[in-house]
Amino acid sequence: MPRLGVVGTLRWAWRQLTSMRVALMLLLLLAVAAVPGSIFPQRPSNPTAVTTYLQNNPVTGPWLDRFQFFDVYASVWFSAIYILLFISLIGCVVPRTIAHVKALRQPPPRTPRRLSRMPQYGTLVVPAESGVDAAEVTRRAQAVLKRRGYRVRLQDLEGDRPSAAAERGYLRETGNLIFHTALIGVLVSVAVGGLFGYRGQRTLVEGDSFVNTLVGYDSFNPGTNFADDHLDPFSIQLDKFDVTFDRESTSHYGQPIDFTAHLTTRQTPTSAPEKQTLKVNSPVALGGSNVYLVGNGYAPVVTVRDGQGKVAWSGPVVSNPTDAMYTSAFVLKVPDAKPQQLSFVGFFLPTAVAGADKVAFSGDPDPLLPQLNLNSFKGDLGLNNGVPTSVFALDTSKLTPVNARNLPAGGIVLDGSRRTQKLPNNLGSITFEGVKRYIAIDVRHDPATTGALVFSTAALLGLIGSLFVPRRRAWVRAGKAADGRVMVEYGLLARGEDHRLERARESLGRDLDAALVADGAQSGKNDAGGTTGDDRRTTGL
Repeated sequence: MPRLGVVGTLRWAWRQLTSMRVALMLLLLLAVAAVPGSIFPQRPSNPTAVTTYLQNNPVTGPWLDRFQFFDVYASVWFSAIYILLFISLIGCVVPRTIAHVKALRQPPPRTPRRLSRMPQYGTLVVPAESGVDAAEVTRRAQAVLKRRGYRVRLQDLEGDRPSAAAERGYLRETGNLIFHTALIGVLVSVAVGGLFGYRGQRTLVEGDSFVNTLVGYDSFNPGTNFADDHLDPFSIQLDKFDVTFDRESTSHYGQPIDFTAHLTTRQTPTSAPEKQTLKVNSPVALGGSNVYLVGNGYAPVVTVRDGQGKVAWSGPVVSNPTDAMYTSAFVLKVPDAKPQQLSFVGFFLPTAVAGADKVAFSGDPDPLLPQLNLNSFKGDLGLNNGVPTSVFALDTSKLTPVNARNLPAGGIVLDGSRRTQKLPNNLGSITFEGVKRYIAIDVRHDPATTGALVFSTAALLGLIGSLFVPRRRAWVRAGKAADGRVMVEYGLLARGEDHRLERARESLGRDLDAALVADGAQSGKNDAGGTTGDDRRTTGL
């Protein structure tokens, strides 16, 4: 075997990369490569879960992190597959598009000498009484083929055996090319969205406002090429949040039926305020961003005074629901308390009910009898060491308990009958002021959404065309017999699998029979049924 050399090797590698087989393999590989993104927590969306996973898996965790399994979609190996697929598709589409354009400009192939060898073949006879010659029969056959969507070329009209060559189904290859081109467009749209889009989360308590700035988000995931000026200058205020619970069904009693957030929004700082309603699966569009309702809960309003009698904290505290009755985990850190920092952990009950063991639980998701059950701690909260911590978690390993059920001071229970409780040793007090609702919103900005929709629709339409449009060739030849009759034969050939070719032959035979005896001449018994395989008989005798 001759040596390929450097140029030959590169040419061979390019041909392999741009083959349809490799493109399909890369597409499948891309789908497989995306699987770890749904199995392992991803650092851009949930860094806390990644840290927890690394702590719980000290052996496998670092190796997975080394191979970027916690940031799959930005990893080197995922990007390499993505780029190779992009190049492969372009290398497939461009040459095929050029070849298809050339094919569209070429006339149908010449009529074979022996049409009887075609997979579908038929004959009919135009009687001498019709008064038409072979050339006229061929022209009428041309009109029939054109009505059936064929491109037709007449051949040998001046000869003894004129014919019409026809071809149809170019839309099949056109749809195939549209599908692959649209797939490239989808890949480009996804890339543009990943480069210039962003996604952020924010919790809003009733009465609070949110301005679309970086400091306004609780968490923010920017695109690779994100800049601050990409943020739309809108603002949102949560006026009221309504939740409707099932109060009629016996099997689903207490389950939520509807969530409605009443908002006051501004597109820009100078625009007029607008009242809008935010619901689940019904986002609010502001500028180029969409705002989604993704969560809700209760925010008990508390006031904490320190040992010096000063207000160290006052306001709503977002609690995290843990069950269908909205039993919510409550964590409050008060780093400004003097002389020692204070913290509280426990749970909030919208409707407190005492069980047989005298342990309270929530009997209804509506705030009918709200109650706070807390333990308190004192000591350094570790907020000044630069290590980020979750507002929904409290590490009590280095704190000193002050209030708890197993301590002489007991736990803290605040409700309508007892709003304030003092902490032991003159450390301060905590007051339960009331309850507000909150919502969790997800703000998404993706500049490629419209492009992805357009290209996805085009890909679907192209795929339908490539699957259901048959590619066929047809020929009709006429010849005049000695007795004045015109003998017509026709054949069809499918380019690829075509289970409807026989029906197409029968339909073409009927149309030809109707067109060729349109002057009213009787052609005898003529079913234009044609022949298939070895059963070839002349019809229209």
